Amino acid sequence: MQKIKSLMSRQGLKSPQESMADMSPVENFRTPSKEELRELRDQAIDPQAEQELIDSIEEVYFSSDSFDMVQFELGKLPPDLNLQDLEEYRDKLKRQQAAVSKKVADLILEKQPSYVKELERVTSLQTNLQLAAVICTNARRQLSFAKEGFTEASLGLLANQRRRHLLTGLLKSLRTIKTLQRTDVRLSEMLEEEDYPGAIQLCLECQKAASTFKHYSCISELNSKLQDTLEQIEEQLDVALSKTCKHFDVSHYTKVQLAYTLLGKTQTAMDQLHMHFTQAIHNTVFQVVLGYVELCAGNADTKFQKMQYKDLCTHITPDSYIPCLTDLCKALWEVMLSYYRTMQWHEEHDKEEVVDAGADSTGDEGSDESTVGRSYVKKKLEHGLSRIWQDVQLKVKAYLLGTDMSNFKYDDFIVVLDVVSRLMQVGEEFCSSKSEVLQESIKRQSVNYFKTYHRTRLEELRMFLENETWELCPVKSNFSITQLHEFGFMGQCRSPSVSPSRHPATSDPVQLSLFEQYLHGGNPFEMQIDNKEEDTEDVLASNGYESDELEKSVYQDYDSDSDVAEELKQDYVDEQTGDAPTKSVSKETLRSRKKSDYNLNKANAPILTNTTLNVIRLVGKYIQMMNILKPIAFDVIHCVSQLFDYYLYAVYTFFGRNDMHDSCPSTPNPGSQPGASKHAPWYESSGLGLISSRLRTTLNRIQESLIDVEAGGENAGSHGPTEERKEKVPSPHLSQLVVLTSGGTLYGLAERVVATESLVFLAEQFELLQPHLDTMMPPAKKPFLQQFYSQTVSTASELRKPTYWIVAAKAIDYEQMLLLMAGVKWDIKEIMSQHNVYVDVLLKEFEQFNKRLGDVSRQVRIPLPVSNVLWEHCIRLANRTLVEGYANVKKCSNEGRALMQLDFQQFLMKLEKLTDLRPIPDKEFVETYIKAYYLTENDMEQFIKNHREYSMKQLANLVNVCLGSHINKKARQKLLAAIDDIDRPKR
Repeated sequence: MQKIKSLMSRQGLKSPQESMADMSPVENFRTPSKEELRELRDQAIDPQAEQELIDSIEEVYFSSDSFDMVQFELGKLPPDLNLQDLEEYRDKLKRQQAAVSKKVADLILEKQPSYVKELERVTSLQTNLQLAAVICTNARRQLSFAKEGFTEASLGLLANQRRRHLLTGLLKSLRTIKTLQRTDVRLSEMLEEEDYPGAIQLCLECQKAASTFKHYSCISELNSKLQDTLEQIEEQLDVALSKTCKHFDVSHYTKVQLAYTLLGKTQTAMDQLHMHFTQAIHNTVFQVVLGYVELCAGNADTKFQKMQYKDLCTHITPDSYIPCLTDLCKALWEVMLSYYRTMQWHEEHDKEEVVDAGADSTGDEGSDESTVGRSYVKKKLEHGLSRIWQDVQLKVKAYLLGTDMSNFKYDDFIVVLDVVSRLMQVGEEFCSSKSEVLQESIKRQSVNYFKTYHRTRLEELRMFLENETWELCPVKSNFSITQLHEFGFMGQCRSPSVSPSRHPATSDPVQLSLFEQYLHGGNPFEMQIDNKEEDTEDVLASNGYESDELEKSVYQDYDSDSDVAEELKQDYVDEQTGDAPTKSVSKETLRSRKKSDYNLNKANAPILTNTTLNVIRLVGKYIQMMNILKPIAFDVIHCVSQLFDYYLYAVYTFFGRNDMHDSCPSTPNPGSQPGASKHAPWYESSGLGLISSRLRTTLNRIQESLIDVEAGGENAGSHGPTEERKEKVPSPHLSQLVVLTSGGTLYGLAERVVATESLVFLAEQFELLQPHLDTMMPPAKKPFLQQFYSQTVSTASELRKPTYWIVAAKAIDYEQMLLLMAGVKWDIKEIMSQHNVYVDVLLKEFEQFNKRLGDVSRQVRIPLPVSNVLWEHCIRLANRTLVEGYANVKKCSNEGRALMQLDFQQFLMKLEKLTDLRPIPDKEFVETYIKAYYLTENDMEQFIKNHREYSMKQLANLVNVCLGSHINKKARQKLLAAIDDIDRPKR
């Protein structure tokens, strides 16, 4: 329509004729004029012919408006032009044109009314369009006013505000998406910082946000990535949880538990934790043992890492055994301490949760769920105590049984026992366990070790005794076994492995557990390797000090041995090698020591030998072992008793038997009578040298149970040692350096004093140890200990009598006394006022004996009990000699009996000045015998029945000499028969 309008406005309203007049020349050429049209209308043309003319027109003329008909016709001209043909062809074209023009004219005329009518409609439409244009213009102008005044001012603001709101939400979403996309970087940073709760919280928040923006395509991928990240966090959290098994850190563990709480997996975490503890124990012990095996027994061809832990333990070398065991226990302690601190953390955390739950009681359902979780964790932790300790025991057991410790040094084995004992103490405090696995394994090793060790110690003791010269070992006057480091347990209640600096200075009666002591640092298995210097005791007497006070002023610190001679250190302090001392203290050195009088007017140092000190140290070591390992307490105490038994037996064998002519006696016979020797003089049958029945029983028991009597015999090598003989020791032999047959040394009195008094001192130390041994002895075995003390230890002092009786028997010439008494005339008629010469000779013998005792006392102190025994033996033998001499009298008068009393009184008077012994032994024995000469027949019969201490010969002499003068032969026969009846049971 617009196109038509523009055409009309450009040309205006014209008639068809006018319109045709405006055509171009070409168009004008083609369109016939009015005259032509009229002529054409006037001509009568056949329609059919006209149609044929039109049809004869080539189709190309109807092809398009841009067809150039002139050029087309010119192109059809032949090369040779013929005017006639051209004219004919031109006429043809004219006819065709005329037909077309006529046809067009007819069509125009036919459509003329319609054209006019349509032209009118177009004109009307043009008018309407002009009016619509005016209306539209006014409307647009009004709309422009409305737009400026209302739409742009108000609705524009609302639209902008709405758009701004949408864009703000979009920006927030974009920022959230950007943050979500950068979350993985922040999560990595938080994991490196070990902020697991924050990482999990962030990851969960991101997952929640991702679900909100899941309609974005980029967020769907992020959501799956966050899930993978959360799984990765759980894996790292599990690794972090495993780290707490070795080195517990409160802040670290708090983060881990909070992280598992956020994940809702606290129970799962607890299950994982116990798995990690089990794995930590295995890995820890394997790595420790593997390190020592590769370091000390390493072989490039051996693949230790592929070995089982039990097999790996068998490759530990003896030198690395203790350091490895210590490090093993240290590592296991760290694991158990971590578990202990884990339980402590949960207890404190549960208390805080209970308090918080009480303050906020609104969430009942959540509170119940939390209570169930806490209860599960608590039970799981309590159950895990025994499981973890069982794993520890099994690992240590495999280590302990992987090496044969029978050849370990004593100190090394004590360290092993101490470490295991401390570990069992840890188990007791850890889960109240009795550590049966550890006890059984260490008991097996201990029994194996102790049998070997004790057998070796007995052999060493025999070697010591056979090389012992029984010279005095100079020790301080205030020497006590507690000064020896082997008896440190008596002075302080602590384990040998614990440094004194670790003990609290306060006297708090509450004993802290090991876990409380070492909660924040340190380790109960830290061994004090340099303790030996601190524990080295100084018990030897000073050289050159005569005064106790001077000695005490110099030796006030008992922890230093810097002033002790090197040979003394070698002999008495460093006895760990088990070798006999290569150099004993010389007599000159002994003489330079502090001197003391044998009458013991003041306190002096105890008498003991190098061997005694060695036995005491052995006892201390045995008790140390028993303290640490109570299951073999009876075996240890039994072996302790064997040490004492063997020492007692050796002292008796060397000095107590009446083998005067054999300096190196053979196997003794404790039950033999002193008068059994063919060289024995008359007084050996007096019974004074007999040992007590209790001592005889003890010596017989020792010989049967401990002494290998077949050793050294003819058949000793023909048969292998039986199991029973393996437990026995050959009888010791006295060193050839010890001479007991010389009268100049009072028949080895100094050696006898040192031997017997060292035995008595050893018995006293055993008495001091009895309460401690009694507490260690199992209740069922306590009768053995009581019997040992009542029948063996208490008999030590009884050995003095047979030992010193030999000295007393040989120190004074009693045979000479009998010869002198035989030369005295007793059937005198006058009462004499002068005693006989034999009394003076006897007293001179005693004076000489007293002087020789003084000489010996300058070499070795003679204690009062020893001097009393010596004097008692000498006096008893002298009195017995007097009675024997009186019994040899053939004739005697009353005046002669009075002379006997005078002689005896003179003897007693002079004797009391030589000795402080009161009363004089056997005084009544002599006086009663002398007075018996005055008895009547009836009194004599009663006397014979009541006084069986006199020999048959002595009683018969009373009957024959005394009563023979005033009784008949029949009465004398009766009395002699009575004497014979008394003697008959003895035969």
